[in-house]
Amino acid sequence: MADPTGFLKVAKVEAAKRPVDERVGDWREVYERQDPHQRAGEVSQQARRCMDCGIPFCHSGTAGCPLGNLIPEWNDLVRRGRWDAASDRLHATNNFPEFTGRLCPAPCEAACVLSIAESETGGAVTIKRIEQSIVDTAWMDGTIEPQPAAISTGRGVAVVGSGPAGLAAAQQLTRAGHNVTVYERDDRIGGLMRYGIPEYKLEKATLDQRLAQMRAEGTRFVTDCEVGVDLTVEQLRRQHDAVVLAVGALRSRDNQVEGRDLVGVHLAMEHLVPANKECEGDGPSPISAAGKHVVIIGGGDTGADCLGTAHRQGAASVTQLDYNPEPPGQRDDTRSPWPTWPLVLRTSPAHAEGGARRYEVAVQRFVGDETGHVKAMVIAEVKVERDEEGRRRITPVGDEIEIPCELALLAIGFEGVEHMPLLDGLGLQLNKRGALPCGSDWQTDAPGVFVCGDAHRGASLIVWAIAEGRSAAHAVDAFLMGESDLPAPVRPGALPLAAV
Repeated sequence: MADPTGFLKVAKVEAAKRPVDERVGDWREVYERQDPHQRAGEVSQQARRCMDCGIPFCHSGTAGCPLGNLIPEWNDLVRRGRWDAASDRLHATNNFPEFTGRLCPAPCEAACVLSIAESETGGAVTIKRIEQSIVDTAWMDGTIEPQPAAISTGRGVAVVGSGPAGLAAAQQLTRAGHNVTVYERDDRIGGLMRYGIPEYKLEKATLDQRLAQMRAEGTRFVTDCEVGVDLTVEQLRRQHDAVVLAVGALRSRDNQVEGRDLVGVHLAMEHLVPANKECEGDGPSPISAAGKHVVIIGGGDTGADCLGTAHRQGAASVTQLDYNPEPPGQRDDTRSPWPTWPLVLRTSPAHAEGGARRYEVAVQRFVGDETGHVKAMVIAEVKVERDEEGRRRITPVGDEIEIPCELALLAIGFEGVEHMPLLDGLGLQLNKRGALPCGSDWQTDAPGVFVCGDAHRGASLIVWAIAEGRSAAHAVDAFLMGESDLPAPVRPGALPLAAV
């Protein structure tokens, strides 16, 4: 049994971060690097706070973890010092806990029963921290090993895209005995984890060690290959018995205001990708914040990633704009009652490193100098409303203000799957959300072609991408073999409770 009074005896302690003045001077991960064995005692104490609730909302697919991670079980194993068993239980539902432990915003913690009355309980169990500690310990101890299939089915599967959804589908299908090839148009494997997520949030050595395991299991990776261009759709279908589309939703939303074409105004990914390539050793980024006044348009995770990147590049100043009102500091039960995802002010480690945040403002136009470079931005206070059809309407309500801006980054979301020859070759069309629809078996309108991850649900969380990749793998295995023993944690169209 779990310790039913552990949360009363043990105070909540988050993982320690490196000092700000130290971490902004390099690209290493934000959190203190410690031997997992040295912090095992503290983490075990944090695991004592888990009550093993009668109804564990933390791993409910609608409110908490869509992977169905058996959180109370591995919390109790950690509490008892059974780290190897905890790793086995964690990996039973999650192919890549070292990724989710670093990158997932933790809907499991928002749904934790201890988050209902934080002032009395001390707040949610530190689930992400415990998860990362389990997998980091397992890697250090060498207990994570390749799991090659005992028997080959002789069937071939192509996975297009190497983000978390594609990698999860590929690993599951390889372990089921299929011959899996992952095609990636970039020069390295990893998708957004490689080139979208900054190094200070996920050191790429962490990604590489998991890819090494997958290669040892038999998964084949092909880079610098855009399917539909470098490899024709006919060749793809001829060489494989099934295809999984995990191409993401990378069509960035733009804002065509006056001055958008000035030099120095960029989409967020145009800034993040070359910064990550510089960390990989590919040479200096052509878009650097060094010595510049930077303005980031958008208050979400991508904007925060640009913020932390600008700090490390040596920006003179950084301002982040959000047209929404500033969220409250605590959950408002009338707007986002437990266990739904709370609408609260979120402060990432990047925000603690500096910069200003301005709410209820929006860019009106960019101002350029005589050379065509942006030098300033005109903003105004705005009010956000919805029309009769639910469409967002942003109306200026205040005076215009000019602020210095020598690098503007648009981090205002994604509109869906990019238009690509692959989709034309397969005869597939996007729906009104810009995503690829599928049936209840994850199969698109093209027979034998399946879809998962952001390509299917739109830009979402890494934990949903892995869950959909695992579920699509089950569907592909059943399509090829008639039945499947692979898990299927979510169904197509499943939504988190906050969106229902």
